[in-house]
Amino acid sequence: MAPTVHADRIEALRAAMARHNIDACVVLSSDPHLSEYLPDHWQARAWLSGFEGSAGTLVVSAAFAGLWTDSRYWEQAAGDLAGSGIETMRAGADDVPGIVAWLGAHLAEGARVAVHGLTLSVQTYQEWRGALEARHIQWVTDLDLPGGIWPDRPALPASPLYEHRPPFACRSRADNLAAVREAMAREEVSWHWISSLDDIAWLLNLRGSDVSYNPVFLAHALVGKDEVQLFVDESRVDDALRRALEHDGVRLLPYEDAGRALAEVPTQDAVLIDPARTTVGITAHAAAGLVHALNPSQLLKSRKTDAEIAHVRRAMEQDGAALCEFFAWFEAAQGNERITELTIDEKITQARARREHFVSPSFSTIAAYQANGAMPHYHATPQSHAVIEGDGLLLIDSGGQYLGGTTDITRVVPVGSVDAEQKRDYTLVLKGMIALSQAVFPVGVAAPVLDAIARQPIWQALADFGHGTGHGVGYFLNVHEGPQSISYRTPPRPSMGMQEGMITSNEPGLYRPGKWGIRIENLVANRPAGTSEFGRFLQFETLTLCPIDTRCVLPGLLTKGERDWLDAYHGHVRERLAPLVEGAALAWLMARTEPLGPVDA
Repeated sequence: MAPTVHADRIEALRAAMARHNIDACVVLSSDPHLSEYLPDHWQARAWLSGFEGSAGTLVVSAAFAGLWTDSRYWEQAAGDLAGSGIETMRAGADDVPGIVAWLGAHLAEGARVAVHGLTLSVQTYQEWRGALEARHIQWVTDLDLPGGIWPDRPALPASPLYEHRPPFACRSRADNLAAVREAMAREEVSWHWISSLDDIAWLLNLRGSDVSYNPVFLAHALVGKDEVQLFVDESRVDDALRRALEHDGVRLLPYEDAGRALAEVPTQDAVLIDPARTTVGITAHAAAGLVHALNPSQLLKSRKTDAEIAHVRRAMEQDGAALCEFFAWFEAAQGNERITELTIDEKITQARARREHFVSPSFSTIAAYQANGAMPHYHATPQSHAVIEGDGLLLIDSGGQYLGGTTDITRVVPVGSVDAEQKRDYTLVLKGMIALSQAVFPVGVAAPVLDAIARQPIWQALADFGHGTGHGVGYFLNVHEGPQSISYRTPPRPSMGMQEGMITSNEPGLYRPGKWGIRIENLVANRPAGTSEFGRFLQFETLTLCPIDTRCVLPGLLTKGERDWLDAYHGHVRERLAPLVEGAALAWLMARTEPLGPVDA
């Protein structure tokens, strides 16, 4: 789309601001459920700016328009915003102020700032309001200014709801509700409000397809001591599912009645809300007292049961078999077919779709060749993509949703020949991934402190990467879930303590802008390591099953222990996947799981 289109939209927003006496408008990448992936209806920031990345905040005043986004998207934002009049604000850079700091420095005392309350978390609202309180900045949260100028705004999605059933659903709806109500009793509250979609889906053993890549549905829930009010479009629930929900004390109410129901909670009662997962637009309706705490379901669903992990292992086998088929095709096709980054996405999804219990990709596949790989969240489009030819490195980050688990894997493979510098970077990233894979740590240790283990080999080479090393992963739910996060940039909180059963990504990287990007990612599960006089300890079980391409490795940079780990991993991958593949896929698996060889190879 021409940049002038977005410039015109910014001017239309400024006109709306003037009509409402607004000095600045903040447009978040968010919705009433504070989801990572948004329905088209809530893509106001992308519609206004033209920036297609998943994370970014647009700030517009009478004389300025800027898009704040983190280092994953700096290069993409500069391209997407070119010619629009919107400045790329490189969030996290030393010379770039944060959003609140910018507002405080550029707005007059008593200025009015509009941000749609249904897209702003209670936690962020409190932080922003407190930071600018001395300047008497007024936050206007009851206006949807972008929505008022958006003709033909997409409707909300309305996919059918369905149950996540045994054997894949390993906990009953009644068990989940009982566990949440126990947590409510500890907090001494009568009610618990939930807006986060994966929490609702987990709690009620329900799934949908309202949000791309995440098997969730648009809803809010109010959990009482004896009943759950589920606010959802009732036309999406068939009679059999309605009866099953009613049997477990779940009453269906219209989606648009959520705010009214919260307002009707008796004033003498207390309502538990998660301030990071509930919007200020919703809580504005509440007359009852609000108790701020982490949604109990966050920790409950993060601790996968042994039965769930067993299903995840089987899903990983199916996923690994699909990747064997894909990579066998890819290596055979090089030089014989025209392959683009878009082809990679198409072929890898087709391979997964042939496997048992596959539902959908778990996120948009990142296929990034050479310089495109230096953008961690690069996304190829029909208008802009690379052809896979010549010499270089191809980074592929992909995943699948299976009834028995969610996968997320990144591999980097050579195209043609790779040079010594590329191999050195690749080997440094591999060393970091192996180091974290071998970590042993106390139960309850804050996940962010583990980040340094993976970064140390990379730091020693005076290099670094701008994203976290690990995120929680759901069980046939969101590919990104909390509460754990392996990132030193994330302030440790008590809820981030590592517990048995958590599944987390292990994905260090190294990126050379304009040249290449490297990231190697496996999913790992927290499993018992033993008990001593110092307490209980955990270790990681590597769940992902796919060869790590040794053609990019400099064996001399690996220690004997690292080479042994890699050979043992490949032996395990071969053993688990060989029964599931045949022909070219089996031949590829056998070749890529050969031992690394002597150090001087």
